[in-house]
Amino acid sequence: MSKGIAPTIASLFPGGLPIWLKAYDGSEAGALDQPYGLELVNERGLSYIMTAPGDLGLARAYVAGDLLLHGVHPGDPYAAFSLLKDSTDFGIPKPTELVGIIRELGISHLIPPPPPPQEHLPGWRHRLEGLRSLNKWGRHSQERDADAIHHHYDVSNIFYEHVLGPSMTYTCAVFPTEDATLEEAQDYKYDLICRKLDLKAGDRLLDLGCGWGGMVRHAAKHYGVRALGVTLSREQATWAQEEIKRQGLDDLAEVRHSDYRDVTEGDFDAVSSIGLTEHIGVDNYPAYFGFIHDKLKPQGRMLNHCITRHDNQGRPSAGAFIDRYVFPDGELAGSGTIVRAVEDAGLEVHHHENFRVHYAKTLAGWSKNLADNWDACVAETDEGTARVWGLYMVGSRIAFERNEIQLHHVLATKTVDGASGYPLRHEF
Repeated sequence: MSKGIAPTIASLFPGGLPIWLKAYDGSEAGALDQPYGLELVNERGLSYIMTAPGDLGLARAYVAGDLLLHGVHPGDPYAAFSLLKDSTDFGIPKPTELVGIIRELGISHLIPPPPPPQEHLPGWRHRLEGLRSLNKWGRHSQERDADAIHHHYDVSNIFYEHVLGPSMTYTCAVFPTEDATLEEAQDYKYDLICRKLDLKAGDRLLDLGCGWGGMVRHAAKHYGVRALGVTLSREQATWAQEEIKRQGLDDLAEVRHSDYRDVTEGDFDAVSSIGLTEHIGVDNYPAYFGFIHDKLKPQGRMLNHCITRHDNQGRPSAGAFIDRYVFPDGELAGSGTIVRAVEDAGLEVHHHENFRVHYAKTLAGWSKNLADNWDACVAETDEGTARVWGLYMVGSRIAFERNEIQLHHVLATKTVDGASGYPLRHEF
């Protein structure tokens, strides 16, 4: 006797499906008393799930609009996804079970549909293409890194204004109090980094992967620093330069559309790297931090701000969904791996701090912004892209809340002949 599509799919969820599921054949399964549920609306969605079991297949169906999520807003599906997050890692069925599943769902659904247009090349294609153009940076050539950054950051400046808010800051905020607003926390984050770097009027700052120029503008405006920021995103650079001019900071601040490796200037008092290390590849840490070392003057300071794993043992890959839909070529390592690379590059580490809980709060703020501005975000991009962002941000929020990933600051100096210029105790 046929079980139906919904019960068959529900049987794939380890420990059972924690929300309800309804399918286009009229079948139902899962926790039918829950306010949250999934609705599989067509055969293409079923094919996505069958040909990529687990996170990736479910994400493809959801992004394409073939799998609907009920009871929550697509811009902020936190309540439902927090129940689902640990249940989407489908195991490999036994051969007899697999035959039954295929018989129930139909062998024709084992033909994979084209992925949604928001999907990037898979990891194995990244690696293959990297082998074709190997240099000292491996698959992270300047061209490939530019493509990866374009995929994520050149969505639309207006879209980011809706999601990020007035600060246009797409990195973890630091909340001075529980009830601080997102804008207050972003401003506090920039000021904390300026203080950690001991910036003073007339100092020269290099900000790597500067985004829309938030750090550059804050350092110039509040500390009188001559700041240079570089970004691989043309959209970011254009927006940042216009904002610098609007605020009258042209004499102190500059943002270039450039690969950081093309910066020819040196002898900087400080280098900030806020959210770039995730993109460069773990194998390239030695070259990256060596580059920073060479750009600093003696006793200059470096602050590295980046997402990390909760240990130093896991694989650096960020996962199939993140790799294909969010950060192509992105890699995460434990903070100990970063500290070691910083020290091996000849820099002296003085301070190391974890902001994991702050990033969960930051993502909650961004998700609320996306939900509040959903129609405008969809109009600026498309519904599939907006769904990707809703899914990605709540998934990341939960991962930070559960200590699966963290966010670390590592503060170091270019110490020469034992002289670091660092005070006896931290002054920030």
